[in-house]
Amino acid sequence: MNVSATSQDVHARRAELVRGLLALLPAESVLHEPEDLRPYECDGLSAYRQLPMVVALPRTVEQVQAVMRLCHRLEVPVVARGAGTGLSGGALPRADGLLLSLARLKSILAVDPVARTARVQPGVRNLAISEAARPFGLYYAPDPSSQIACTIGGNVAENSGGVHCLKYGLTVHNVLKLEVVTMEGERLTLGADALDAPGYDLLALMTGSEGLLGVVVEVTVRLLPLPERAQVLLAAYDDVAQAGAAVGAIIAAGILPAGLEMMDNPAIRAAEDFVYAGYPVEAAAILLCELDGTNAEVSEQVMRVRELLIASGAREVRTARDEAERQLFWKGRKAAFPAVGRISPDYYCMDGTIPRRRLPEVLSRIAALSQEYGLPVANVFHAGDGNLHPLILYDANRPGELERTEELGRRILELCIEVGGTITGEHGVGVEKLAGMCAQFGAAQLAQFHAVKAAFDPAGLLNPGKAVPTLHRCAEFGAMHVHGGNLKFPELPRF
Repeated sequence: MNVSATSQDVHARRAELVRGLLALLPAESVLHEPEDLRPYECDGLSAYRQLPMVVALPRTVEQVQAVMRLCHRLEVPVVARGAGTGLSGGALPRADGLLLSLARLKSILAVDPVARTARVQPGVRNLAISEAARPFGLYYAPDPSSQIACTIGGNVAENSGGVHCLKYGLTVHNVLKLEVVTMEGERLTLGADALDAPGYDLLALMTGSEGLLGVVVEVTVRLLPLPERAQVLLAAYDDVAQAGAAVGAIIAAGILPAGLEMMDNPAIRAAEDFVYAGYPVEAAAILLCELDGTNAEVSEQVMRVRELLIASGAREVRTARDEAERQLFWKGRKAAFPAVGRISPDYYCMDGTIPRRRLPEVLSRIAALSQEYGLPVANVFHAGDGNLHPLILYDANRPGELERTEELGRRILELCIEVGGTITGEHGVGVEKLAGMCAQFGAAQLAQFHAVKAAFDPAGLLNPGKAVPTLHRCAEFGAMHVHGGNLKFPELPRF
């Protein structure tokens, strides 16, 4: 009787929500049949899947506001979604909630070459901003590996980085202003067109908030002049630890590369077979170091970095012959994730950050953990700022292998905390790293996070259950003490 009543309640709730949405949006903008909902059941973390109750696809900011007011009135949870390229389950829908897709808000509203800014809607692809700015000799610096598909709204939600974040910063360093819609449907302006704005820095607070505080409907980004010259060096190593040590040597020499990336042998082989970038497939690891600026300074730095790479043990150092080869080197790095997907039925992409000086040690310990669990790990990461992306290869069709993979991932995150790092650099917490949040933060800190959430969303309807665990959830994980808990991942619908 209770099950039947619950089923009837859910059906009535869905019907009421659909009726309300159809009064606000065209019929083609409201999806509620199971076959129409299926494409929205997960983001890039496909191990966790859940059909949303309803999907709404507004085309205007006013429609977004109207939808939010409706959901607030009906007390329906809302999960905002961009392109769905996120890797932490941040856009995982709820069975009792609305999935709000911002994919149709995809206009570049203005490019101001004098102020060096662009105003864009959240559904604009990351790469499209640079394409629009290029005729003015400008570009948008943050460049996630998924930049051909990921959207700026999602980049803001996750504070995304990219291969050039070492020199030019993450999303938070390249956004000047946001237009945000609250759960109640109110439109807020955070930040300013100038370099600073009065009052609390709510712009930085919103950036990286993973959809828990508001829905971004417009972004003003900072554009940079295209450098006069950019040059990439590729260094091959027979020892992974030597490659890790070389990263610290370059930074210690006072050189700040535009990008400094590292790949180990499994990642090198996968990328080379996929892209044919010219990588040395026998190398234990490679470093890609890009230097940009004026022609004179790049020439000087290339020679200095070459000396440092050879002194650090590189068996081969190559400089890209021309722009085409430079782009090819980066194409291999940015295609590493899908390339690894070709050599394994499944892979689990981790994201942690460590102090650069601990790179050699951490890489060695990840290799030991890989052997302990009997699961291959391919390492691809932003070496310059210590942002690791270990890719754990597994087969979800083998009983228990996903659970073992998650446990290995948890051990890697614990390792990051142990050496003075953090559980995420740019992929966010989502549902994937809730246990890690319990390990990294104490009760008082988590309570403050929830206080911030309550200030923006008192009803707790925006992306509930993500990013910041409750103390009750941490007690379930058994991990309120740093380094000491038996962490478990949340029980979520899995594929």
